[in-house]
Amino acid sequence: MIAIPLPFVASLLLAVMAGVLFFRREQTTYAAFFFIALCALTSTVVGLRWTTDIAFFKALQPILASCIPVVAWYCFSNAHHRKQLFCLHTLPPIIVILGSLTYPFWQPPLDPLLTLLYVGYGLALIRASFNSNGIPEQVRLSEVDSALKAERYAGLMLLISAVIDGAIGFDFAFFNGVHALHILEIGHAIMLPILAGTVVVMSLSMAPSTQEEQTNRVERNKKSSSINKVSNVTLSDQEIKNIAEKIDALITAKEVFLDPDLTLDRLARKAGIPAKQISIAINQIYGRNVSQVVNEYRIERAKALLITTDKTITQIYLDSGFQTKSNFHREFTRITQQTPSAFRRSHV
Repeated sequence: MIAIPLPFVASLLLAVMAGVLFFRREQTTYAAFFFIALCALTSTVVGLRWTTDIAFFKALQPILASCIPVVAWYCFSNAHHRKQLFCLHTLPPIIVILGSLTYPFWQPPLDPLLTLLYVGYGLALIRASFNSNGIPEQVRLSEVDSALKAERYAGLMLLISAVIDGAIGFDFAFFNGVHALHILEIGHAIMLPILAGTVVVMSLSMAPSTQEEQTNRVERNKKSSSINKVSNVTLSDQEIKNIAEKIDALITAKEVFLDPDLTLDRLARKAGIPAKQISIAINQIYGRNVSQVVNEYRIERAKALLITTDKTITQIYLDSGFQTKSNFHREFTRITQQTPSAFRRSHV
């Protein structure tokens, strides 16, 4: 039986994932497709570098590896709508490219640099996922929890990759690299597919932009710096109360919670209030994030439909503003401590 090295198996899996995204041709998955294709190429180069020992692949491996955390950060930043000064994030890969191409002449410390790069971006993603006032603005409010978990796991995978690099360095220092190939094979076979999966989850959680949003995007980018300055201003108690009341009125009067593609960004544009200020106000007034508050309105609508109609559970969660059954069941159980079916039976 032919034995296929694990990096090539991981590459095949990633290539299939990239192909699925490519043929779906969804607006929100373009960055994810590029990232997964990058991971597949990296895994292939890792396999070729360790099975052929060709100098070209030795030089190419650290270059591709340096791009992975940066592109992962971009994919998640895209959901958070924070792209200011993103050109600065291209500096680490540029440094690694220069170092890799000139390595025979002065042997720069590429391995420690890559380890620091993965640790830095891994911690940054984990920190962003725990920021209660910084939920992803482009993600559907019904899927924010899943998106934040994906961001958290992505950060964890980058940290694990840093540990893998450290283990390989340790192996070369004390065992002449005898175990390096096995560490790399197992590490990449696990880390890259999971990391790619987290990016897919985030991209599928994002709501596609409407024509109006695409038209206004350039204008919003021009004003982004001034908006950020405003959103960083400390809000007074009265300002927080006014914002919360305005959002509550918008949700109850216009029933915007019934929009399954409702995001914090869309809510902010409808209210005419910066998204950051809405997050701060809702968190301080309700003690929960915007996603949880909006989903509570949706659950109240679902409860009413369960009691007063004979509609199926599927039709009810769709009529309540949810897009997936799993998110509906999770939120319904969180709020009522019952499943939808049990709630309906208890009110017969």
